[in-house]
Amino acid sequence: MSSRSRPLLLIVTVFWIYVALSDVLYANQLQSSLTAMHVDLFTRWQARLLQHLLLYPVLLGCVWTSLRVGWQPILRRLPLQALMALGFAILAEPALWLGDAALVGAHRALLQFTTATGTGPPQLLPLIQIWVASATSFLLTYGFGLALATGFDVYRRLRDSHIRSAALERALSAAHLAALRMQLSPHSLFNLLNTIQGQIDGDPADARTMIVQLADLLRRLLYAGEREFSHLADELQFARLYLGLQQRRFADRLTVSVPVPERAPQAWVPSLILQPLVENAVVHGLASHLDAVQIRVEALADATQLILRVTNTIGGNDAVGRDGIGLKNVRERLAIQFGEQAVFEAAARSGGQWVAEIRMPLLLEVSEPVVTPVAA
Repeated sequence: MSSRSRPLLLIVTVFWIYVALSDVLYANQLQSSLTAMHVDLFTRWQARLLQHLLLYPVLLGCVWTSLRVGWQPILRRLPLQALMALGFAILAEPALWLGDAALVGAHRALLQFTTATGTGPPQLLPLIQIWVASATSFLLTYGFGLALATGFDVYRRLRDSHIRSAALERALSAAHLAALRMQLSPHSLFNLLNTIQGQIDGDPADARTMIVQLADLLRRLLYAGEREFSHLADELQFARLYLGLQQRRFADRLTVSVPVPERAPQAWVPSLILQPLVENAVVHGLASHLDAVQIRVEALADATQLILRVTNTIGGNDAVGRDGIGLKNVRERLAIQFGEQAVFEAAARSGGQWVAEIRMPLLLEVSEPVVTPVAA
């Protein structure tokens, strides 16, 4: 038996135990009242118990077949569903006769089922009437049982659909992370390597420091791309490394300010959520004018909300490249992970500044395991 079938089997079994006990107790109580009037109308409770035991595998087979057959298209499936329900209901009275026959003998059971009082001559009409009444009762019982099993099956399908949808969303988020990992554009890496190469002869110690920083940057980029959430301190450290390398490259034009990771709010954020913002600040801040560029990273938190803000000075050509792949990825990832609870805005403000700001729920813990990169 598959693991998917066990809960359904348990539900049908519990339902049928309840039906059997209710039927046996009800019939036994009525027969006790009628016995005082010397009327023997109901079969003994052992026979009714055997009846439900005989009907149990029939019920399981009908319910299992009904769920496999389904209800669509309704014009083709409905007659088959009705036929199974009617067949189960019709078998109820013969099952009771077999249960009684097993206790008192077939001949005596037949006399009891074909006479009005159990003592007169055999009659066919009472048997038909009892059969119809029993079929009607068990038809309703089968309907309730099938509705219960169908409801559970629909719930399980809906739950599985939500699980698959969540898995697809996680896969989409992972794809975005991969795209962000590749977004540290090759030409920026080549420029950083050329800068390091130029420092080898003039300042070998500085070149070695830049190589270590670049290796740490790439290591963190690799680890961050393998998980969905990171510590805010790790994200700030990544921003410090990236901006530090860019500052060495553009020493005369770039000034950066990044919070100390140890003093940042103890929160979790989507991995690499700051990387597109700081890269955007460097690339388009330097491209918009020839003056010095100031980049400031901020992380603020209150009881329920975390604010991440990247600000850079801009020139007159502040619209160039402002709606690139990186900012789109940030918007999409926030929409997938937080829905309407997160807001991302990126626009020019007064004073010659471009501000990219994320407002998201303050996450103090997440359930996924996190691997912290180890320094070389």
